[in-house]
Amino acid sequence: MSTDRVSVHGGWASRWVFILAATGSAVGLGSIWKFPYMVGVYGGGAFVLVFLACIALIGLPVMLAETLIGRRARQSPANALKVLALEAGHSARWSWGAFAGMITALLILSFYSVVGGWSLDYIIDMGRGDFQGVTAGQVGAYFSAVTSDPWRLTFWHTLFMLLSAWVIAKGVVAGLERSLRVMMPLLFVMLLVLLGYSMTTGHFMQGLHFMFDFSLDRLLDGLLPAMGHAFFSLSVGVGSIMIYGAYMPKHSSLSGTVVGVALLDTFVSLVAGMALFPIVFAAGLNPSEGPGLMFISLPFAFGNVAFGQLMGVVFFILVAIAAWSSAISLLEPMVAYLVERTKIRRGWVTFWLAFSCWFVGLGTVFSFNIWQQAKFFVNEGGVFHLYRWGAAGGLDFFGVIDFFTSRIMLPLGGLCFVVFAGWVMGREAVRDELSLRSPLLFTLALFLMRYVAPVGILVVFAAQLWK
Repeated sequence: MSTDRVSVHGGWASRWVFILAATGSAVGLGSIWKFPYMVGVYGGGAFVLVFLACIALIGLPVMLAETLIGRRARQSPANALKVLALEAGHSARWSWGAFAGMITALLILSFYSVVGGWSLDYIIDMGRGDFQGVTAGQVGAYFSAVTSDPWRLTFWHTLFMLLSAWVIAKGVVAGLERSLRVMMPLLFVMLLVLLGYSMTTGHFMQGLHFMFDFSLDRLLDGLLPAMGHAFFSLSVGVGSIMIYGAYMPKHSSLSGTVVGVALLDTFVSLVAGMALFPIVFAAGLNPSEGPGLMFISLPFAFGNVAFGQLMGVVFFILVAIAAWSSAISLLEPMVAYLVERTKIRRGWVTFWLAFSCWFVGLGTVFSFNIWQQAKFFVNEGGVFHLYRWGAAGGLDFFGVIDFFTSRIMLPLGGLCFVVFAGWVMGREAVRDELSLRSPLLFTLALFLMRYVAPVGILVVFAAQLWK
């Protein structure tokens, strides 16, 4: 039975706008920053191969589940699961899973805004030529000086949050759609400019070999990290894709569109690696530097190659746009929910939610300076402590929020959504939304949502907690 529900928030003008929006949600710091350094750490092509397989078997089914739930209900994630569960004769308590996902999105945004603020800071620093001719040690000291200054971090954190709130407050059409129509083409252009520059460094083929050559003995090394990153890179598990699906035109091909988004996100990840590794090799650096690749290794690389200052500015603008497009998708689900439940004006809802995220984000800001000695989770001799000042190791405020959201809540959110679509919604409702002409393709999609993706998520979840 098809539905003719209409979202009270408006809708995308076409399926291409949904593709831009969903790709913008997925293409964030994970694609531009995390994917390249994970390729470096886990053996190049072996990691890439496993990552692509996991996108198809885990990430894609979860994204498909979120999108069809959103388009079916035309409401915010929590209300969507409530309405569809009751429609299918199940408990409305399924909405609790979506509500937890929306809270997770806000917690992620609280620290995402801080890291996004770093990219804004680095645009100015790179444009001034602060990294020209410096040593790797000087760049490391520079980054330490940036993160140790709470006022500086707070300023950029505030600016990034204001930019994100401004887009959301203007609404779906005037805010989200208009912004994404500019942001996403600009992101692709800048990424291709950076790729073109990498081809002139003389190390492009070395970068390609590093990314795509692999040996079978490295496949297992990156298996679990690739499974986890494939799941997170598509921005699933928090309701962002679901609320974007709620604004998707009914006549658009849902399955084809979602596959297009997954391909675009994967394309950006691969091109980011192909663009960055030649620059790293040209500067004589090790591509396996880990998380410091973006804010330490790459600034050093740009400061020591031809036209590096200009390309460095392009790169950090690219990073800022990617972070911005993801940040707005993290704020939108809860904004939509509160507008539906309270009827308060969208602008006020956005302001108070953004302020709450900004306030929680101060904990991340202080984790790098005045709270640096505060450890909120410490294991000493097999005994766990919830708080210990000055302890060796342990997790600071930022580490706790990151661990709780990425390793616990995101997998559980994704599991909730894919199980709901595969088992709670009726087969006919899923068939109606997918609109797959081939019975074989529908059976395959349902099999992936019911069995393959849930098992994969549980494996990642258990492995992350065990680690």
